[in-house]
Amino acid sequence: MRFDELNWFDVNDYLCHDNRLIIVLGACEQHGYLSLLTDVKIPMALADAASQKVGVLVAPPINFGCSPYFLDYPGTLSLRISTLLDTVEDVIRSVFHHGFRRILILNGHGGNDPARARLYEVANDLPDLRIAWYSWWQSHSVQEIAQKYNLRSFHGGWIEAFPFTKVTELPENEKVPPEIPGLLAAKEARQVFGDGSFGGAYEVNETIMDEIFSASLQDVLTLLQFA
Repeated sequence: MRFDELNWFDVNDYLCHDNRLIIVLGACEQHGYLSLLTDVKIPMALADAASQKVGVLVAPPINFGCSPYFLDYPGTLSLRISTLLDTVEDVIRSVFHHGFRRILILNGHGGNDPARARLYEVANDLPDLRIAWYSWWQSHSVQEIAQKYNLRSFHGGWIEAFPFTKVTELPENEKVPPEIPGLLAAKEARQVFGDGSFGGAYEVNETIMDEIFSASLQDVLTLLQFA
């Protein structure tokens, strides 16, 4: 159940019986051979699946994040950190004004982590607000599955290669992770990472990806129970 499927009367009716909301933070950036909107597609798929199970409302995703290190890859659109922080705070304050009190942030992009610090400030200012933050690829459940199959997780690699993020055929070989000489500016990052993948397998069996998605979805459903 998304905002784009409803009018304001519907949201008003929803708030009469539920004050939970899922907000997706994503990015538009290079992911090797995968979709530029991989960091939006994955958390949105989790949000939609959770909504279908428990009826929680899903806000429109924030499609742009902080990706300055990938700006030499065409298609990457990056916000300044200050812009992202202000955007997230403004959205949170807007929905709080309407009556949403329990908000789950589904984050799809590591570069958005600075927003967590701003959310602590907002939470201190709005004591009735409850916020949970979930970055699916960092969860213990997902990491345990990767370890079970002796897989390492890298940006633009198998861990993000769901059927709905693939836009072309993927290489069959594995990529040796490059040496990273510290913090990289955009031009140097493209020279170091080449095709954009950080290394490892480009894709794995779909049964493993199903396990990853199911584990992440269960995490999301558990977080939606917070009071």
